[in-house]
Amino acid sequence: MRNIYVYLISMLICCTTITALAQNQNLTAKDSINAVKILKPSQVAKTIWWKGHTYIQVDAASIVRSTLMGNETYSAEAGLQLDLSHKYFPVLEIGYAGANKTSLENVQFKTNGMFGRVGIDFNLSKQKKESKPTSNLIFMGLRLGITNASYDINNVIITDNYWGGTTQIPYSNIKGLQAWYEITFGLKVEVAKNIFMGWAVRNKHLITQSKEGEISPWYIPGYGKNASSNWAISYTIGYKF
Repeated sequence: MRNIYVYLISMLICCTTITALAQNQNLTAKDSINAVKILKPSQVAKTIWWKGHTYIQVDAASIVRSTLMGNETYSAEAGLQLDLSHKYFPVLEIGYAGANKTSLENVQFKTNGMFGRVGIDFNLSKQKKESKPTSNLIFMGLRLGITNASYDINNVIITDNYWGGTTQIPYSNIKGLQAWYEITFGLKVEVAKNIFMGWAVRNKHLITQSKEGEISPWYIPGYGKNASSNWAISYTIGYKF
C-alpha cells in the first residue's frame, strides 16, 4: 500500500516539474525533457519548492457530517498542497473513515480504515494586469483515491431452497482494495493573512467493482456509500507557509 502512494506521488511530481519548467522558461518539449534528465533529484525538489507555497488544510465538512450522522458513518481528513506559480496545485489528502450500520433486517455492517488521494488542481482564475495580485482562486482538479480497509458483515441470512430452512453466516475481516477517481470544482479565499477557507464539489467514480457473487461493502472509506458514482462537498480551512 505504501509503495502505491510513493509511486503515485513520484509520478505527479515528475509531470508537474516538466510542465512548470516548460511554462516558466519557455522551453520546447524536447528541451524540457532534456532538462529533467540532467537535473538531480535534489535539484528537482528545490525547483518545485522555490516556485511556490505550501498549504496545510483540514476538511471541516467531514467532521460536521460525522457529527450529524452519529456513529453510522464518520470520517476526518487533511491535506498537503503545493502552489506552483499559482497555476498548478499538486495535492496529497489522507484520512480515516468508517461506518457502523444495521439494516431493517438486522444485518450489521462495520468497517474502518485509512484512505488516501493524490491529484492536482488547476487555477481557472485570470489575473488582470492592472489589478492588485490576489491569492484567491477558482479551480478544477482531478484525484485518484485508494483504500484497503477491511469490513465485517453479520447476521446475513441464507435460505436453503432445496432442504428448506435458514442459517446465519458471519463474514469477518473481508479485505479488498478499492480505487476511484474524482473530478473536483471549487474556490479558495484568503480570509486573513495566510489563512484560507474554501469549498469544493467532488464527483466520484468507482474504478474497482465487485464480481458477481462476491460480498460487496456497503460503505467505502474515503469514497462513501458503495455506488458506481457519488457526490460530495468538502469545506477546507488551511494555512499557507
